[in-house]
Amino acid sequence: MRVVVSLVAASSLWVAAGLVVAADGSPPPEDVAAGREIYERCAACHSLERDRTGPRHCGLLGRRAGSVPGFPYSEAMRTSGIVWSRETLDRFIADPLGSLPGTFMGYAGIRDPEERAQLLAFLEVATRGDRCGVEAEAKP
Repeated sequence: MRVVVSLVAASSLWVAAGLVVAADGSPPPEDVAAGREIYERCAACHSLERDRTGPRHCGLLGRRAGSVPGFPYSEAMRTSGIVWSRETLDRFIADPLGSLPGTFMGYAGIRDPEERAQLLAFLEVATRGDRCGVEAEAKP
């Protein structure tokens, strides 16, 4: 019984941290769908395919922060040394201004870890999907 309780508790932590994936290694479709809805909040400033008030998100995972050519990043972002991964995005999205003082991203963040995990699931799929062609995914 003790092992079952521990596994259930561990599973809850994995889900909250966004660490549950489908058998093929991709995020669960229900998380991607929920993340798509959450991404609508981001769409006020960001797009997958093009720069807006914020930089485009195509090719985001694995890209060095502050590196989209021609985008006017803050010095804090350009010199942060961050490479965007699920972990670094999770920290940043939770509290952009607190995690990277000097960033131009004036968004309060997403405090709910489950919502962040769902958003990250969407970004993981969408930023490498059909809407992100080879040109958009090029990493400087």
